[in-house]
Amino acid sequence: MHTDTIFYQIFLTFHTLLFELLGQPTENANGYHFTSVEVKAKSFRFDGIFMPDTLDKPIYFVEVQFQNKADFYWELCSEINIYLNQYKPIQDWRAVALFPKRSFDVETLTPYQQELITSGRIIRIYLDELPPGSIGMGLIELIISKESQAPELVKNLMERTRKEIVDSGVRQGIIDLLETVLVSKFSKLSRQEIEAMFLLSDIKQTRVYQEGRQEGRQEGRQEGRQEGRQEGRQEGRQEGEAILLMRLLSKRFGKLSDRYIENINNLTIPQLEDLGEALLDFVNITDLDHWLTSNKNQ
Repeated sequence: MHTDTIFYQIFLTFHTLLFELLGQPTENANGYHFTSVEVKAKSFRFDGIFMPDTLDKPIYFVEVQFQNKADFYWELCSEINIYLNQYKPIQDWRAVALFPKRSFDVETLTPYQQELITSGRIIRIYLDELPPGSIGMGLIELIISKESQAPELVKNLMERTRKEIVDSGVRQGIIDLLETVLVSKFSKLSRQEIEAMFLLSDIKQTRVYQEGRQEGRQEGRQEGRQEGRQEGRQEGRQEGEAILLMRLLSKRFGKLSDRYIENINNLTIPQLEDLGEALLDFVNITDLDHWLTSNKNQ
């Protein structure tokens, strides 16, 4: 699962979520703009930055780390120092490191790294130790959950979405995001297995999911059960990546035309991953046109 991109979309959807993770009042999110910024020296890119609109609030750098990485804090500090030198912000700053659990954190810290953590300059959050909270927190719980826990989590999230979210557009956006998490997280399962696990009419009615079911039925008739299952797992991952990228692109540039949807659905998994990195630099929809043209025959 492309976890950093998933979290980017979650923070875009739930603007107050970072401050809930930090144990702060959600009102503290007022005046912050969430974005992704590249620092040019070595093309470092933060998973996300919460930029304040006043000088008395700190900048929050957010990094999602879902694998063991001994150099994580060295790289994080390097990115921050290069950013500070390049953009020269006046505000103070904090860095938030999100780990699925403690075992993914760096085991041995240098005195310098320990000082940054002890002072609160770097804040570590272990997602599996968080108490229940908002719908956004529930999505994080789903991301780090085991397969056996997922059906009940999905049921609760859907019930809360129907009860707590009045705006139909926001509600559909949450459902779309939930669909993206499901397809991405359970990429090893076939569409039929996912369908059996999540009997939710809201998800089944989405266009991409319906198209995926139709493709799965056609391929299942043409190929043997074992081969179809193997391809279904591969296509599940490809579908999940495509769904996420289309959500992100739609969020930035508005509803995508059928031409864009068709082109993105035809991309390979490596191409989808490359597009996930490239889209963060897109200024307008023309950049997507240029990228699709240059990667068409690769």
